Amino acid sequence: MIDNTNRSKKTDFNRSHLIQFLKEPAMSKNDPHRSRVSRRQVIRGLLATGAFGATSKLWTGCTPATNTTTASGGSPAASPASAKELVMGFIYVGPKDDFGYNQAHFQGKEGLKGLNVKTVDQASVPETTEVQEAMRNMIEQDKATVLFPTSFGYFDPHILKLAADFPDVQFFHCGAMYDAAKHPKNVGSYFGYIDEAQYVAGVVAGHMSKSGKLGFVAAKPIPQVLRNINSFTLGARSIKPNITTQVIFTGDWSLPVKEAEATNSLVDQGADVITCHVDSPKVVMETAEKRGVFSSGYHANQASLAPKGYLTGAEWDWTKVYTEYAKMIQEGKTLMNGGIPHLLRGGYKDGFVKISPFGPAVTAEAKKSADNIVAQMQTGSLVVYKGGLKDNTGKTVVPDGKDFGATAIELESMNWLVEGVVGKTA
Repeated sequence: MIDNTNRSKKTDFNRSHLIQFLKEPAMSKNDPHRSRVSRRQVIRGLLATGAFGATSKLWTGCTPATNTTTASGGSPAASPASAKELVMGFIYVGPKDDFGYNQAHFQGKEGLKGLNVKTVDQASVPETTEVQEAMRNMIEQDKATVLFPTSFGYFDPHILKLAADFPDVQFFHCGAMYDAAKHPKNVGSYFGYIDEAQYVAGVVAGHMSKSGKLGFVAAKPIPQVLRNINSFTLGARSIKPNITTQVIFTGDWSLPVKEAEATNSLVDQGADVITCHVDSPKVVMETAEKRGVFSSGYHANQASLAPKGYLTGAEWDWTKVYTEYAKMIQEGKTLMNGGIPHLLRGGYKDGFVKISPFGPAVTAEAKKSADNIVAQMQTGSLVVYKGGLKDNTGKTVVPDGKDFGATAIELESMNWLVEGVVGKTA
């Protein structure tokens, strides 16, 4: 716990101040963020049916030149992108400075500076026909030939509609949705194993917790969220085998008042490290700091929100992903000529994820343990979901003698919480 003896254990959270520091309007019936419930619920069905399909690594997974052909049957020719300035467009469902999902993509876009790439972007675009208009404007007015519409709900029907209208434009969607059997060749998709970074963050939390109780504020019990909760807990229990994680589901992806209430409730129950899986961790981080407990971030670096208590966090590293996409396109490789794989997923060893810099409270021992785990993640030698693993009801969820690596299809339909998590999926 952070030394904060002047604070009472229970704190009345000022709701008007909460909404003010979000830097975005309060939600209304027409707010685009309200559509996120159904958007992410779709993931459950996709994961359960294995719709994500086979994946490729960004740097090594491109289809070999000997196996690719152009429409005329020859080898892929260099595209015009290599002869003129490359224009790439980025679209976000929320603000660029949300300290969360959208900010992570914006930071990835900013990493393209110096690569002879012109970028255009637009924030707070809802998952409606408005995103079609935004994409069309980027293509027709800004002359963009590569688009990154980053929100899950942009894919169907919006990206698919524009891809049909503009067959020479490449559309890369964040969410691992591409299906070769039914989607256009100028559409690609990418995503990352962010739970690997959550495992490392859990290791740090395990070192730093004094109470042996961690708190997790989560939106919905879908596979990706459950995987983050479980990996964080397994990381912590690798340090302290009896540590527990209390989870509270808020029911939606952007409910700042409920996120604050959940954080306060977890602290009241004894949790001294708080983390989350919501669209913007801003509220959770600031509330934890006010309560005088440690925090672990998600999506992007939230250290500035909790200068005393921020330990680290699980971050996306889209800069490397977007940089490699740009370089391949500048070399004349495209989705259409087979030079770029249509479905990309990766973890630590592929450069898709990372942890935030350690906060000032993190001990040397915790840093050493985390660095050691990161090194193993980068070589692929560490398996998080090992044989014999049980859920919090005592049921074996990973069979004895069989490990589930990061790419295991069984993890894509996860509907359980590991031993040590206090909470239910239903």
